[in-house]
Amino acid sequence: MEALKAEIAVKRKTVESISSSRPTKYMRRGDIERLQEEERTSRNAKEHTAKAIIPSQEPRVSESPKPESSFNISNEETIRRLRAKGQPIRLFGESDKDRRLRLRALELLEEKDHERQSGQNDFKKALEDVENVERELRNKNKEKRKGDTEVGVIDLDLIKTDPDKLYPLIYYALKRTLKEWEEAMDERPEHVKRSNQGKLAAATQVQSAEYLKPLFKTLRSRSLPSDMLVRIAEIVHYMQKRQYQKANDSYLRLSIGNAPWPIGVTMVGIHERSAREKISTDQVAHVLNDEVSRKYIQSLKRLLTFSQTKYPPEDVSQLMG
Repeated sequence: MEALKAEIAVKRKTVESISSSRPTKYMRRGDIERLQEEERTSRNAKEHTAKAIIPSQEPRVSESPKPESSFNISNEETIRRLRAKGQPIRLFGESDKDRRLRLRALELLEEKDHERQSGQNDFKKALEDVENVERELRNKNKEKRKGDTEVGVIDLDLIKTDPDKLYPLIYYALKRTLKEWEEAMDERPEHVKRSNQGKLAAATQVQSAEYLKPLFKTLRSRSLPSDMLVRIAEIVHYMQKRQYQKANDSYLRLSIGNAPWPIGVTMVGIHERSAREKISTDQVAHVLNDEVSRKYIQSLKRLLTFSQTKYPPEDVSQLMG
């Protein structure tokens, strides 16, 4: 019996030793935190030891001089520069070193201000140069336009001698006036352009330019009726001479004519009337012939109005009503 108990005790001890040596699958949270704390403590101790050892092993490196140490001048020179700048030679509680630093700061500020002013001066000079160039170009364009107006005046004698020469003269004269009208619209201030009246004026100019395209096409093809060519030549001639009253009379003869009978009436009844011979092609109005003619004849009157505004006559009696 005793031998059996001794055998059981030996077996139990063997089993306990095997279970204690076997690694456990799970660990308590307290054991994990304790192990992490021990590792952190040992690592900090190693870093502290390494920092204590490295300075003793590394050679000493001389420190770089401070920036203000390069500005090393005598007290007399410092006083002289401060007086030249109109600054006090010493502030309350200021040491010699602080005084030199104050002088250095003042000089750095002056250098920055000088660079800024020089940059502004360069920009201002460049801006003035651009303005001068634009002014010269503007003056040249004005002189050129004025010269063109004087040189390119249409000669009414060409109506009888060589009417074909009138086509290019009328074409370029009307084109030039239309271009001046467009430029005048662009040169207006922004608040004028954005107003209702300014928008209406711009729309009128664009509409007139569109209405004049058929007339320009007819002038290029030299297919304008002779009577209309004469009246338009008179309008352009008097407009160039700034005789707007006469130009307006030619416009009225072109638009409504001088017909003794109602506009467009050539035969009234079966028999020819006694006044029939007074009605000729140049006495019949062209404004009601078709819609295209009406539009560009109306645009001619708008060009007259603009030209009178831009180039007013010397004689007030030549103004249109």
